[in-house]
Amino acid sequence: MDRRQFLTKSPAGLAALQQLLAAEEGALPHFAPKAKRIIYLFMYGGPSQIETFDYKPRLKQMHGEELPGSIRMGQRLTAMTATQTKFPVAQSIYNFAQHGKSGAWVSELLPHTAKVADRLCFIKTMHTEQINHDPGITFFQTGFQLAGRPSLGAWLYYGLGSESKDLPSYVVMTTAGSKNGDQPLADRVWGSGFLPSSFQGVRFRSGADPVLHLSNPAGMDSEMRRRFLDGLAEMNRDQQAQTGDVEIATRIAQYEMAFKMQSSVPDLTDLSKEPAHVVDNYGPDARKPGSFAANCLLARRLSERGVRTVQLFHRGWDHHRNLQESLPLQCKAVDQASAALVADLAQRGLLDETLLVWGGEFGRTVYCQGPLTPTEYGRDHHPRCFTIWMAGGGIKPGMTLGATDDFSYNVTEDPVHVHDLHATILHCMGVDHTRLTFKFQGRHYRLTDVHGNVVKKVLA
Repeated sequence: MDRRQFLTKSPAGLAALQQLLAAEEGALPHFAPKAKRIIYLFMYGGPSQIETFDYKPRLKQMHGEELPGSIRMGQRLTAMTATQTKFPVAQSIYNFAQHGKSGAWVSELLPHTAKVADRLCFIKTMHTEQINHDPGITFFQTGFQLAGRPSLGAWLYYGLGSESKDLPSYVVMTTAGSKNGDQPLADRVWGSGFLPSSFQGVRFRSGADPVLHLSNPAGMDSEMRRRFLDGLAEMNRDQQAQTGDVEIATRIAQYEMAFKMQSSVPDLTDLSKEPAHVVDNYGPDARKPGSFAANCLLARRLSERGVRTVQLFHRGWDHHRNLQESLPLQCKAVDQASAALVADLAQRGLLDETLLVWGGEFGRTVYCQGPLTPTEYGRDHHPRCFTIWMAGGGIKPGMTLGATDDFSYNVTEDPVHVHDLHATILHCMGVDHTRLTFKFQGRHYRLTDVHGNVVKKVLA
């Protein structure tokens, strides 16, 4: 197929290729960004806001009493509590205190986070329509509850391009929590959806090869690998000239990135070059590859090397039973490292240009799931209100936005929807969420769909 035939017969393929090349070269933001990159710490399973950040002293007086119907207002229930005949209020067994000049309420379960409270912005009024895990995390990642749309990191890569020449623009790491895996986590939540596949997240693992198949196979050295890739790229370009398939261009680019990563990744993951006191700040697990603490340190190293989006997914927050046993372990696993990441970025002068987000896909109910005893209680999924925190580029530090009722059940002031959070994240990155679109099947799609408003009160 000559050039004229390609232009005439494959306009869709050409448009997609132009979009791919524009993103690879780095597209301009819509306005001056406050943040150049984002690190998203996703607590998968639904952390209980009542045990962490949303202090509710009235629960002590009402412990064991039936939750008033005027509070629940016929809320849709999960299958786990739909058959319950009673909904007893369960107070938190953990102490709260105010911290820093901002006076932020933080539970005793998160003492390290409490120390950096004045650098954080707590949003207590996050809410979503999703009441189960898979649609909940899919909604947070893609702006839609059903699979098939691009993830947040894919949208950022598509819209802003890549800063790094030898590392992916979008990196993902996962860890299992105290429940040893808990909810399944599908690769599609960091996928590219209907965008070209080059925009999907690259998962780093804890083994000898952080990225699968990164090492040369036995009997092949780097020079041989280079010759092999050059020959393969030539065949792929011939195939692309015949078909106009943008995914072939993606394949060529991914092979090249893999070759570059053979040099960049070993240096990235070599923590021996980090000062001992810095590693120690992330906690005793920081020297254990694949731990949440080690991944937080790697997230900082990735960010300072120009990786635009880093997401850490930590599972194990789904506490329907035995909350008092599992929740402290979860908090201990992430508290020190999360706080150390904030402090480390600040110390290096990177916090002002790096946006941090910490939170899950929903919160937990004030009423107990199952029997409420003096030694045991659990909480069901709760989408109506829960807490996240943000910090860094573009976000006002030392503040708390929003308020909930005495039961942490309904929003009473300054609600923030998932679409609003996405709009705000994009705004901090210099992107107007209404203008970042991709035409697919005859419609222009965006991360926020047809919704979302920037939460201006949290902007610095």
